[in-house]
Amino acid sequence: MASVVEALVAGGKANPGPPLGPALGPLGVNIKDVIDKINEKTKDFNGMQVPVKVIVDDDKNIEIEIGTPPTAALIKQEIGIEKGSGESGTVVVGDLTVPQAAKVARMKKDDILSYDLKAAVKEVIGTCVPMGVTVEGVDPRECQKSIDEGNFDEVLAAEEW
Repeated sequence: MASVVEALVAGGKANPGPPLGPALGPLGVNIKDVIDKINEKTKDFNGMQVPVKVIVDDDKNIEIEIGTPPTAALIKQEIGIEKGSGESGTVVVGDLTVPQAAKVARMKKDDILSYDLKAAVKEVIGTCVPMGVTVEGVDPRECQKSIDEGNFDEVLAAEEW
């Protein structure tokens, strides 16, 4: 029977103290190795709380599953705002660039429904609408149309998916 430890850790800054250390200690695994693996997998989420699941089977094999923060939280971190607009459509709180949207899409790759980067970026940009965030200085829906027209193909082609 596998043991599962679930915790929220600071991205890239997990430590052997609570909540992970005391939960992993009785399982007989090398806590430092587990912490190092978690920090490696969560380094892109620096400064955010990241859900982590550590699964330890009977043979002491370790599997680490990393969740991702919500897309809106990643966008807020990327553009450096505390919260979205309370009045989207009238109040703009920030501006996201297409390369920043591509970065967020890569962070959410495992949770996103799109099969290619272009569609994933459009999905991320869609999250900007209710947040009151513009993309490349225009309404997010206009930017999505611009992506459909191929205006950002050279930027998105350089990015890996």
